[in-house]
Amino acid sequence: MVVLSRIADVVCMRQFSAPRRLRIFATKSNRQLTRVDVHMNNGMEKPMRQIARRAAATPHFVTLAVRAAACAGALTLLGGYALAANPNADQATRIYNRIAGVPPTAAQLAQMTATDAVSAALIATNDPLFYNNTIRNLAAPWTNRDQSVFVPLNDYTATVVGMVRDNVPFNTLLSADLVYIGDGKSGEGTYSPANNAMYDALDANNADLSVHLVSSTQSALSGIPATATAGIMTTRGAAAAFFINGTNRAMFRFTMLNHLCNDLPTVMDTTRPPDRIRQDVTRSPGGASSLFLNNCIGCHSGMDPMAQAFAYYNFSNIDPTTTDTTGQIVYTAGQVQPKYHINNTNFPQGYNTMDDSWNNHWRTGPNYILGWSATLPGSGSGAKSMGQELESSAAFTSCQVTRVFKDVCLRAPNSAADFTQVASMITSFQAHNYSLRQAFAEGAAYCMGN
Repeated sequence: MVVLSRIADVVCMRQFSAPRRLRIFATKSNRQLTRVDVHMNNGMEKPMRQIARRAAATPHFVTLAVRAAACAGALTLLGGYALAANPNADQATRIYNRIAGVPPTAAQLAQMTATDAVSAALIATNDPLFYNNTIRNLAAPWTNRDQSVFVPLNDYTATVVGMVRDNVPFNTLLSADLVYIGDGKSGEGTYSPANNAMYDALDANNADLSVHLVSSTQSALSGIPATATAGIMTTRGAAAAFFINGTNRAMFRFTMLNHLCNDLPTVMDTTRPPDRIRQDVTRSPGGASSLFLNNCIGCHSGMDPMAQAFAYYNFSNIDPTTTDTTGQIVYTAGQVQPKYHINNTNFPQGYNTMDDSWNNHWRTGPNYILGWSATLPGSGSGAKSMGQELESSAAFTSCQVTRVFKDVCLRAPNSAADFTQVASMITSFQAHNYSLRQAFAEGAAYCMGN
């Protein structure tokens, strides 16, 4: 069946792909045709920002969206009747394919057609392939600057897989003291903060990630204080990709891209104060101060005060001539990493980073539409509190749900009915303690076809 190839081809091809050397900041221009959302090229960014904008403008967004859908003649489809009805055999097969990438067995099909569509989809999420392929392929591009799905398993990807499997609240993705490791039953050895050997062995042994992953804490395995752990941002995989070399701005940029579905150009705001822009950013690039005022300030005025949360982090590569096969995350409490003072003579009057305090300048101005939590202060110290700021935003929640919708529907939401469904899934995502499995089930049920 053709529908199977989009997952099976990735799984088959991954083993033949060689690791790529990571670049300092920019992503590759050629996009992979995988499950990864390349939001600005494939229509995800616009729906996400529409939802966030409407949510910020009125607390009654869901109600308004339902009314709009009714005007479009879609209320009967979306109002729970269709999803509450039992799927027929074709619909159940489509649900299972979208979630696991394979058709259901006869027994599974019988189970699915005997219950409502969402419950049927949850049955499909019990298939090991949902974790070994679907969720792994979802998370893999988040772990590298090329946004490629053809990368080895690592602690970043494994942690996402484990969180989905165990229904760990996904809104702790950027702050939890959590990492998933092998259970030792597949001959993979033990976790090492200095290499990826354990995960390479899990891959080589074709270990079932739905069975052989167990949760642990980063503070116990990596030597980082619990207060300095920040979910997937402080995994070894993320550090190897985004803390190595550079100025640590990459970690913030790719976190925004991967988990709030907004790259820096989409949140560019030249109205924010430039008081926290570092010394390495010249105020007259190419001799033109207007370029700084009209362009550079738009990203750096918001990014630099947030990326200061990573001031004590680095990734130390044992052999600088190699890629990330050796080396580990480094945390120097109270001591700013030298990389924060690179090129400090470019503009000596710029901000001199003295600690890891951060401030969110985007809480006011155009980027208020990202929906920052009113229960948080919008400032703090360290990566954990900054991660909580990001994961508590409406944009974070909308990003996860919209990405899931695109993954199981094979398209971005593009109609009033679709936007109403996404809004319903966001509400349900929150009500189900941020279970990504639930979002997958609801999205697959909605797109099961007539």
